[in-house]
Amino acid sequence: MKKIIFLAISLAVCVWASAQRVSILGDSYSTFEDFVTPSTNELWYYAKNDTSKTDVNRVQDTWWWKVIYDNGMKLEVNNSYSGATIGYQGYDGNDYSQRSFLKRMYNVGSPDILLVFGATNDSWSGEAIGDYKYSDWKCGDFYTFRPAMAYMVNWLKLHHPNVHIYYIINSDLKPEFTESMKVICNHYNVPYIQLKNIDKKNGHPTVKGMKAIAEQVSEALNPQAN
Repeated sequence: MKKIIFLAISLAVCVWASAQRVSILGDSYSTFEDFVTPSTNELWYYAKNDTSKTDVNRVQDTWWWKVIYDNGMKLEVNNSYSGATIGYQGYDGNDYSQRSFLKRMYNVGSPDILLVFGATNDSWSGEAIGDYKYSDWKCGDFYTFRPAMAYMVNWLKLHHPNVHIYYIINSDLKPEFTESMKVICNHYNVPYIQLKNIDKKNGHPTVKGMKAIAEQVSEALNPQAN
């Protein structure tokens, strides 16, 4: 009996050790209280949310938790920040550089899979789209979307060569932003996941919307299972 228990424990440890590590680089859609690194990042989702704001009040209802749990993975780092833009320009023309994806992409740990889910705020804030630019970036380029997005994807590819990177594209964004993300992802051979039919409240996924995101992301991660 002791041998059986020992083997069972050893097997469980091996399975856990071999589980794929997932990191998220995101915005408000991927936040949740006590599950974001660093803890000073601003949040949208809390355990005690105002029900007029959202019905998501459990971490188990977030899209990323569902993806990780349903696929037997484990969380490495969730570096998500509410209101974050990919580039440096935020709402009302304010400088959002410190919360931008470009400033936070250095802190995603050492994952096997990196899920990047952004550009919603770039689209909403009125940030300039800019021109496609794939080299020789200057700081000023990062105040427009296309150069900032290209720089981010290029940097992530160079610094995480053995990581499976997926880019998640939100539904209901301005067409020029959606198209730009696809063009840039294709340029760098990064697979993108175009979301559709996501239920939202105040512009953010509901429990139903989170479930739909999780299902669509899981389907993209495991195409052979569908």
